[in-house]
Amino acid sequence: MNNYKNKIIGPFTQLLTMDNLPLKGSLCDSQLKTVHQGGIVVCNGKIAAVGEFNQLCSDFRNSSWIEYVENQMVVIPGLIDPHTHICWAGSRANDYSLRLAGKNYLEIAQDGGGIDSTVSHTRDATIAELEALLMERVLKHLKNGVTTTEVKSGYCLNILGEIKLLEVIGKVNQTHFVDLIPTCLAAHIKPSDFPGSQSDYLENIVCELLPIVKKLALADRIDIYIDDGAFSVDEARKYLLKAKSIGFDLVIHAEQFTKGGVSLACELGVLSVDHLEIVEDKEIKLLAASDVIPIVLPGASLGLGCRFASARKLLDSGCSLAIGSDWNPGSAPMGDLLVQTALLGIFEKMTIAESLAGITFRAANALSLKDRGVLKNGFIADMIGFPTSDYRDILYQQGSLKPSKVWKRGEIANDK
Repeated sequence: MNNYKNKIIGPFTQLLTMDNLPLKGSLCDSQLKTVHQGGIVVCNGKIAAVGEFNQLCSDFRNSSWIEYVENQMVVIPGLIDPHTHICWAGSRANDYSLRLAGKNYLEIAQDGGGIDSTVSHTRDATIAELEALLMERVLKHLKNGVTTTEVKSGYCLNILGEIKLLEVIGKVNQTHFVDLIPTCLAAHIKPSDFPGSQSDYLENIVCELLPIVKKLALADRIDIYIDDGAFSVDEARKYLLKAKSIGFDLVIHAEQFTKGGVSLACELGVLSVDHLEIVEDKEIKLLAASDVIPIVLPGASLGLGCRFASARKLLDSGCSLAIGSDWNPGSAPMGDLLVQTALLGIFEKMTIAESLAGITFRAANALSLKDRGVLKNGFIADMIGFPTSDYRDILYQQGSLKPSKVWKRGEIANDK
């Protein structure tokens, strides 16, 4: 145990700060700030200084100890996944088999698969089982460089079950390195055992669930799925306005299979609108003129065999763009954010700067987190190191190059 106030970590072959980049619009790789033979000074879990390693050692020599990095390494901010559904039990391998045999997402749901199948298994799971399953997925994400991840409820779809899921997310968040950002997605679909209408179900959530979520501080964010088989634009508008009046931030699943959600998102000024596989020019213009952040989900496109969201057009139109894994048991079971980002970049002709921005500071902004996603003074010291000398290798190797070191608040969270 040492008595020094600061810790200097380095030297890094390249240190990619992601600093001084705009939140909206396209990016060129020449805009990336790279420090060669760089280092980071950490104090109480936050970054105290970023610069050349030798200079930092000189400037902080009387107040620091050094955590040496012996091999070549490129360091970037810890990855941020702004959209996941990783708190569930059971398997949807049967859905996958049926999809390969030619059935589509809605047909599988109508035949007893889909979300209802996961709801049944998740309701039956114990709290201990759900904690273990969530921890397993969080550890996988951490190993792959994700230091902050959003986690939705939405796989119990009743009052006690949704509270159970949010409490599980909160407990794992308290006991693990990764920061989990909970979102209440009780408005995922109307469960098959609810006796009333779609509107009745949403009213039940507003009256019975959301006050408890707010009182117990289980989540600050509310999500709703707008689509065929889920909820209409009009139903969602009423629900979201009521949730907003209670004090929740709003996000929307939209434009995955049917249109309308983007217009509502811009009308209400929600934080983010997620999916966008079928978004068109009219909606893109609305997004560009708003502060709503588009979150695209390449994992869902890969899982369902459908087109990617128009990331290139969104960026060129002046939108921000965050990238989430959509890790879930049905449409996006892979859960590897870096692989998905690399593949999206190939097909949408995204620059390395745009791709990395989408899983660092732009993803942080989509979660209203102003203290991470960039390596700069005052920010949380979340960072990941790759065993290479060229930052371009991270995406050039299409996600197969994994971090050899992950730091969470300046402490090594994994080391291989």
